[in-house]
Amino acid sequence: MSPSPPSPLARIRALAPPSAVAAGLIAVLVGVTSSAALVFTAARAAGADARETSSWMLAIGVGIAVTCVGLSLRFRAPVVTAWSTPGAALLATSLSGVSMAQAVGAFVFSAVLMVVSGVTGWFAKAMDRIPVPLASALLAGVLLHFGTNLFAEMNGSFAIAFPVFALYLLARRLLPRYAVLVALGGGVVASVLAGGWHLEKVRLSLAHPVFTAPEFDWKVLVSVGVPLFVVTMASQNMPGVAVLRGSGYEVPISPMMTWIGAVTAVLAPFGAFGLNLAAITAAICTGEEAHPDRAKRYLAAVWSGVFYLCVGLLGATVVSLLAAMPHALIMAVAGVGLLATIEASLAAALSDATAREAAAVTFLATASGVTLLGIGSAFWGLLAGVLTSLVASVGRRRKATAPVPAQAEVSPGTPQRTGA
Repeated sequence: MSPSPPSPLARIRALAPPSAVAAGLIAVLVGVTSSAALVFTAARAAGADARETSSWMLAIGVGIAVTCVGLSLRFRAPVVTAWSTPGAALLATSLSGVSMAQAVGAFVFSAVLMVVSGVTGWFAKAMDRIPVPLASALLAGVLLHFGTNLFAEMNGSFAIAFPVFALYLLARRLLPRYAVLVALGGGVVASVLAGGWHLEKVRLSLAHPVFTAPEFDWKVLVSVGVPLFVVTMASQNMPGVAVLRGSGYEVPISPMMTWIGAVTAVLAPFGAFGLNLAAITAAICTGEEAHPDRAKRYLAAVWSGVFYLCVGLLGATVVSLLAAMPHALIMAVAGVGLLATIEASLAAALSDATAREAAAVTFLATASGVTLLGIGSAFWGLLAGVLTSLVASVGRRRKATAPVPAQAEVSPGTPQRTGA
């Protein structure tokens, strides 16, 4: 007899495992609440009105959904994308006096540069030269403050943060697959009892696309488009690749850059200023909390894309709802959701004794949060680690090739030294 087809319930569970759906939801919660305000600030700096600002959120949400779902299904890996947070910060300070059409021209130009980096493969070649311990240290440094915030929130919001942590530990023992989901549910209950929600901030509104024809002014392209491309590649795409590789997913980089850049270019006239690989939110979807089977963790990224689409369609409504949530709840849930990833990253970073010093430098410099020339600490931490590795390797090569001193006489039975 042929096996009976799976039931509808079994199909739903296969496509929507609770742990994967929860990971996708938490990734969106963290991503939107941590930097959505920057998107609105950047839109206002460009002179956008309420309809245009809503269109920005719609375009970004659609772009993230298309790239998350499409790339994750294509490569069967948890490819999570996001808007460029440093890019939004850059735009918020550099769009003064720039018209919306000129700003859109800069967005298109930056996206085209990303497509070129993907087609030529130069970005992939640069990433191939980064050792795994350094990439893992970079990821650990990026995620460190999320881990420490879990406990820092207990200082002022103990009634919310501690139940999240306690329920996570208990669920890890009894229901490890649903540990983060249990922590999230318990945190919601605890925050409601503590009175931390501000539902008066919620307002209902749908987003509508607003098209702006791009205008290419060379001064704006140089002063806005080029810096937007640089900070997005250095501060977002580089650690994003490190997250995937540190989690064991060898996804081809060049096709990802090409498609993300192409989607950004198409949606730029509607307000998609910059899409890129995610780092922090991607780590939520690549860890074991997302799914016990690493081959199925791509489902978490797919659901992340679905939730981002909802964010885009609802626009300001979702942002206002997230603003009504207690900050401590989001930070605590993000902290427990990233514990396993931080642990695995630190273990991989320190596993190779020859690269341990460079990995430590990468971790410390990245965790420091230093920003130079508008580029975040992820780039500078990686650069510091690479320089440390180069200096250390030169010292090892010199030591290995040093001439062996001649021995005048060796007595019988004395062990001989063959090198330093």
